[in-house]
Amino acid sequence: MLRKFKISIDGKEYLVEMEEIGGVPQPTAPVQPVAAPAAPVAQEAPQAAAPEAAPAPKTQAGADAMPSPMPGTILKVLVAVGDTVQENQPLMILEAMKMENEIVAGAAGTVTGIHVTQGEMVNPGDSLITIQ
Repeated sequence: MLRKFKISIDGKEYLVEMEEIGGVPQPTAPVQPVAAPAAPVAQEAPQAAAPEAAPAPKTQAGADAMPSPMPGTILKVLVAVGDTVQENQPLMILEAMKMENEIVAGAAGTVTGIHVTQGEMVNPGDSLITIQ
């Protein structure tokens, strides 16, 4: 059985027919581009780069550091060394498999060390942050 799909690639729309696995093969027509409605292209003015906060310096991790639960990339660090945090307070955002995951504090305390920086890739078990 053939199924039709409309896909868009680089602003061009295409009509595609696909055969379901296990179905009976049927002849198909060649794929033809479908005209997309013309939309005016707005020119964006170049914007001045916003000043970014200096990343917190990395510190050496001890045995009491919170480990990464999965591999991923640190998108954002939400706390700084010296901050007081509550249990279940978000500490950082970890992107794994195109999903953003909040890393939260396991207990209340004070952040004594941040062992990763924004944009850094981590593996399971890598030290992320220390809370005393």
